[in-house]
Amino acid sequence: MIIQPSAFSLQPSAFSLESFPLESPVPFRYRLLLIVSLVVLVVDQLTKFYIDHRFALYESVTVFENFFHITYVRNKGAAFGILADNAFRVPFFITVATLAAVGILWYLRRISDQQRLHIWAMTLVFSGAVGNLIDRVRLGEVIDFLDVHWYRHHWPAFNVADSAISIGVALLLLDMWREERAKKRTER
Repeated sequence: MIIQPSAFSLQPSAFSLESFPLESPVPFRYRLLLIVSLVVLVVDQLTKFYIDHRFALYESVTVFENFFHITYVRNKGAAFGILADNAFRVPFFITVATLAAVGILWYLRRISDQQRLHIWAMTLVFSGAVGNLIDRVRLGEVIDFLDVHWYRHHWPAFNVADSAISIGVALLLLDMWREERAKKRTER
C-alpha cells in the first residue's frame, strides 16, 4: 500500500488564529491562582520533604557565614512561635488557615482581573496558607528551615510558604499605597 502525501496534508485554514480564542474562558485571577499555587506548593512541600528526610532536627548547615543557614526546626505555633504550647493550637491553626484560604477564594471572585498586583498578592498569601496548612494537618506543626541572622541575632526560621505569605502581604501593602497615591492625585 502506497500512502499519498496529499492524504496527510492539512488545510491552511485548519490551524488559523481564528480557530483559537485569544481570550481564555477562565479569568486571569483563577489561572494565576492555579499556576502560582501549584508552583509554591510543590516547591514548599519538596523542600520540607528534603529537609525532613536529610537533616536531623536542629541540624544546621552554613550557607553564608554569620548570615544564612539551613537549619531544621519545627514550629508548633504561629509566627515567632506564638501559641506553641496551647492545647488547642492544632485545631485552631487548621481552622484559621482554612477560613483564610476560603476567604481569599471568595475575595478573588469579587475583584477585577485588572487589579493584577492585588491578585498576585492574594494568590501568594493563599498559596502560603495552604502550604502551611498541609503541614498542620499532616504533622500538627510546620517545618521551618531558612535561618537568616546577623551573627548571633537570628530572625525566626521560616519556609517557602512563609516567604510566599510575606511577599504577598508586601505586594498587598504596595498595591494599597499605590491606590492611595492615585486617589490623592485625582483629588487635586
